[in-house]
Amino acid sequence: MKRELLLAASAALMLSISGAHAAPPANVVAAVADANRTDADRARDADRKPAEILEFTGVKSGDKVAELLPGGGYFTRLLSAAVGPTGKVYAGVPAADLEKAKAAAKGNVEVVALNPGGLAFPEPVDLLFTAQNYHDFHLKRLNLDVPATNKALFNALKPGGTLLIIDHAAAPGSPVDVADTLHRIDPAVVKREVEAAGFKFVSENNAVRNSSDPLTANVFDASIRGKTDQFVYKFQKPN
Repeated sequence: MKRELLLAASAALMLSISGAHAAPPANVVAAVADANRTDADRARDADRKPAEILEFTGVKSGDKVAELLPGGGYFTRLLSAAVGPTGKVYAGVPAADLEKAKAAAKGNVEVVALNPGGLAFPEPVDLLFTAQNYHDFHLKRLNLDVPATNKALFNALKPGGTLLIIDHAAAPGSPVDVADTLHRIDPAVVKREVEAAGFKFVSENNAVRNSSDPLTANVFDASIRGKTDQFVYKFQKPN
């Protein structure tokens, strides 16, 4: 108990120092300070800014959340803790990864297969979250219908629901094929495509921006990996 209280106090202090609200939501503080989080996850916090990101999403206890392509589950575990036992997190993964993801899922996390022909979750959700994946929509090998995919994201949300996109920034004016070469995307492209699906752009968060990133290296290059300039865009499905 003492360790949990200390972690919660530390998380609240970090938020205050970083210029966030003096009284962050209790569920956000609790999620970041969760004693069950691994040391490996905590080691990534300095770069991924989980408290600022969770607060920006507006996620609440009891919310239904869908996370698109959760990767190693860093944000999945945070979202799971943030929505609490009365909430739900649907982790959307490629069908090929379904069984492995199911084996790792715990508590209020349910793994859902994303099929090439469609994107659907068991129920409409309050928050749709994806980190460092939107550029993949433009990978040539996937041959996705991007407008149709974005419309599916729109349909997956409740009216008034939030779409939160984090991704690696490409230089302004970059063509979409930098997704294949650099694994980046021009933020303006994302905004234009998502708004075309019916979403309203709400705001941007600068917690993981990095002005020293030249925007020209592949995100997996040792010179920039883990330190890329990332944009965080918040969109809303109109009521």
